[in-house]
Amino acid sequence: MAKKTKATKETGKYKVIMLGGLAEIGKNLAVIEYENEMIVVDCGIGFPDDEMPGVDLVIPDFTYLKENADKLKGVFITHGHEDHIGAVPYLLKLIDTPVFATKLAIGILKNKLRDHTLDYEPELVSVEAGDSVKVGKFSVEYIRVNHSIADACCLAIRTPAGTILHTGDFKLDTTPIDGEIMDLSRLAQVGNEGVLLLMCESTNVERPGYTPSEKTVGKALDGIFRSNPDKRLIFSTFSSNVHRVQQIIDHSVRYGRKVAITGRSMLNIVSAAVELGYMDVPEKVLIDISEIKRYSPEQLTILSTGSQGEPMSALHRMAFGEHDRVQLGPKDLVIISAHPIPGNEKLVDKVINELYRKGISVHRDSSTDVHVSGHACREEIKLMHALTRPSYFMPIHGESKHLFEHKNLAVEMGMSPDRIFVSEIGKVLEVGASGAAFNGTVPAGRTLIDGSGIGDVGNIVLRDRKHLSEDGLIVVVAVVNDFDMTLVSGPDIISRGFVYVKESEELMAELKSAAYDSLSDSLGEGLKDFTQIKNRLKDDLSKTIYQMTRRRPMVLPVIMNI
Repeated sequence: MAKKTKATKETGKYKVIMLGGLAEIGKNLAVIEYENEMIVVDCGIGFPDDEMPGVDLVIPDFTYLKENADKLKGVFITHGHEDHIGAVPYLLKLIDTPVFATKLAIGILKNKLRDHTLDYEPELVSVEAGDSVKVGKFSVEYIRVNHSIADACCLAIRTPAGTILHTGDFKLDTTPIDGEIMDLSRLAQVGNEGVLLLMCESTNVERPGYTPSEKTVGKALDGIFRSNPDKRLIFSTFSSNVHRVQQIIDHSVRYGRKVAITGRSMLNIVSAAVELGYMDVPEKVLIDISEIKRYSPEQLTILSTGSQGEPMSALHRMAFGEHDRVQLGPKDLVIISAHPIPGNEKLVDKVINELYRKGISVHRDSSTDVHVSGHACREEIKLMHALTRPSYFMPIHGESKHLFEHKNLAVEMGMSPDRIFVSEIGKVLEVGASGAAFNGTVPAGRTLIDGSGIGDVGNIVLRDRKHLSEDGLIVVVAVVNDFDMTLVSGPDIISRGFVYVKESEELMAELKSAAYDSLSDSLGEGLKDFTQIKNRLKDDLSKTIYQMTRRRPMVLPVIMNI
């Protein structure tokens, strides 16, 4: 399977460092470094899990890039999905570096940058499949692949030390909506020239066979439109899947329906796709969401965000009766044309359950073929390996189970296990003609976005939030005369999320007594350091609470001095 690259064309070694996209879904970011230069491939966001209460987004830790900003020659984007492009604005706030991407990804990025304030005009460079970009000692060739968004590409990255083939996200669709099939011949040519390292996505490696074509969704859509002539149809899908959105619009036109769009990201991406020529929408088909009351249910299709159950999304607001324009009822059919991203299953089920409770019919990919994946299944992944015939291989883009299963697949195809490197975020892989090996680590991890705050929510804050959500809060308030260190007032006990005070008077009295004893002991012993007094009060009260209730609420002492 492995094809040895020509040693005469290689000098030294390059480094490959993943700052995201390993042992997780999303937050994809790869650093390729040669001597005193580096490039970045993709710069995406991740989504918060149950352990991150209140967090909006997760982005990679950019510390290593900031420390080496003078080396960074550019960011190369494989496609316009959030998990590959969403963190670019946050990186550009720190480092002024050019961004190279295909036309649709650039259009999406421009829309995103309107929500961010930069003190300079970023350099956004539009490229096409087949183009090669030269920056420093790197040459990056864009090669067309199929995915669930238009203009997706994999990258052939050439350095003096050899070629890297980074697949991005891909699938083999022999009947794509736009007619542009994955460039298999060019991939084979690159394989013949010699690929030193293959970095291949792993998301669907556990699924046998081939991923179905996007066109198979069209048959399911036609059945839905034909079978429900009297219902208003609400479709929720990934806003970036312009081919899916195009099919929904085409069927709406065929069945004489107007189309209204709700959800900011759907509006932004559809407008960008239409403007850039990726979608064809006949005149007077699209109407503003404010106009839907002028039409009967059977005349309308609504395109909505929220296929992942996001709490502020349009579909979530519709389901819970909080949408200002759309009120759902028995004349509605909701179609969720997407599969839940791992970790979002509970959010999606919450929305679906609420819809059912209100008597609203729901179709989803588990019951009808209204969604196909954009990721390669096992046989397509084998094809990528067979075409490129790498000397070394690093599985990327997946949870640990995906990465190791991808390693097993490569071994099945004949690659020696010692040429396969299952890496970790921040781990440095050095690759050259003479060999490949891990060599050290760099700063890596995650940065949490909460509102407009970037990185101000850390592990301690998360721990406190989780503690509060699980066990509640006890506040102890007292007033101490700092002249003679005597207790003037209190202590008073305030409970939030711990117990209902009116039904726990005996417990609250015990806690007040325990707090009084702790304060009296501290002041009686001549303690004058308020920090020490607070810490002792916190410890004493925590012990008492646990002894009485076997619970550990957060205890917050507030001691005022006069």
